[in-house]
Amino acid sequence: MHFGPDLLILGALFVIAYVLGRLGKSIGLPAIPIYMAVGLLASPNFHLFPLEFVHTEYIELMAVFGLVLLLFNLGLEFDQDEFFSNAGKLIISGGSYIALNMGAGFAFGFMLGWGTREALIVAGITATSSSAIVTKLLIELKRLANPETPMILGVTVVEDIFIAIYLAIVSVVLSGETEIWPVVGKLGIAFLFLIVMFTVARWGGRYVSRLFRTKDDELFTILFFGLAIMFGGIGEILGVTDAIGAFLIGLVLGATRYRNRIEHIAIPLRDVFGAFFFLNFGLGLDPTKFAPVIVPVLGAVLMTVVLNAGAGQFVAWLNKLGPRAGINASVILQNRGEFALILATLSLSAGLDERIQPFAGLYVLIMAIMGPILAANSEKISSFILRPRSAAAREKSARKSRDPMLDEEIALVAAVTAGQDVSLPRADDDSEPTLDTTPRAQAAPQEPASGDVDALIEQAMRQSDDLGSRDRAPRERDSEY
Repeated sequence: MHFGPDLLILGALFVIAYVLGRLGKSIGLPAIPIYMAVGLLASPNFHLFPLEFVHTEYIELMAVFGLVLLLFNLGLEFDQDEFFSNAGKLIISGGSYIALNMGAGFAFGFMLGWGTREALIVAGITATSSSAIVTKLLIELKRLANPETPMILGVTVVEDIFIAIYLAIVSVVLSGETEIWPVVGKLGIAFLFLIVMFTVARWGGRYVSRLFRTKDDELFTILFFGLAIMFGGIGEILGVTDAIGAFLIGLVLGATRYRNRIEHIAIPLRDVFGAFFFLNFGLGLDPTKFAPVIVPVLGAVLMTVVLNAGAGQFVAWLNKLGPRAGINASVILQNRGEFALILATLSLSAGLDERIQPFAGLYVLIMAIMGPILAANSEKISSFILRPRSAAAREKSARKSRDPMLDEEIALVAAVTAGQDVSLPRADDDSEPTLDTTPRAQAAPQEPASGDVDALIEQAMRQSDDLGSRDRAPRERDSEY
């Protein structure tokens, strides 16, 4: 077999991806939509470039490696201590977020009329965030110290657990079984596998660590890479998908004392093979099939933005955070990516409605481009939305601190100009000025001269200034400003 032409094309595509990636970085775009776009440009269905692979099998195999390593790293980075130390709070926050998005996504899938299994896939595509994009945005936007960041990371942690359970269920649903007992048996095997691996990850880390007692980086890499691929195969055989098998072994290895060393080597491998996964997905897209799904995609995008705005505020309220933190959380968590594409790949292999793949591809392209742009400008968005509320609060605070003295000054001036008696304290008297509302005509027969009125006004204003400087509290800065 001659691979020269394919290697040349593949190398050229990666160079193009590098150039576009540099341009995308300048405006804050993640790599996922760029790799998909490059794959789409090289697709045999897209005739802009005369590029066509002679052999596609090895690219598909490398794409599987990419999928396995994406989920392996997701399990590796899962913070078990953080989850179990705040399990109740995290489950409530993350569960609320997932329930709102999943329920609406399922209803939206039924509205499309593509079928029940398709509705389940559409719900998963629109309901869960991209952990890779979320984490990358938090780092690049320098928001790791923000008060809402622990809440955001907590939601992604719960989403990771949900993905494992959800994929186990979806894989059984997509298997085509209609008899009840085979379905129950497959679900039982899937959940038993999940429970065993979670148990080993929680309490067996020190025993698994003994497998990695080597200082040779080459052997070390071969071992964990082999385990990731092997457990991906076990997961596929047991009916929980290769992605979940890789996620669970990553979870186990993340509990060992070699976690940081594995991450140091695994992340570059994930980035390279992950690029193959997104590139391969783009290669499978047909732009001519985008037209029938444009309206559903735009509806899904609108639903995602609106739902995330509400869910972000609700989760922020649960965590006793303000509306600004809720806006920051919603625009970051609305990013969609690798999980949506994984579900689309599963639906394609299961023979579901062929519109799901272009739907997922176009949806992820839009969300992965729009999401980072909104996240980068979330402070401006929150300032614009919350400006009326902040202005009203500042005016109320200013009026509260200003009104007593202002009312006194106005009353003094009004009384003098109306011809009423004003009793002002002497220089050695600390008493407050008092008003005698008896008209001048009753108090004394003569009218005051204009000079006396001016003197009284000046004295009243001077006395008010002295009292104000002594008693007036400083204005407080509004917390929402």
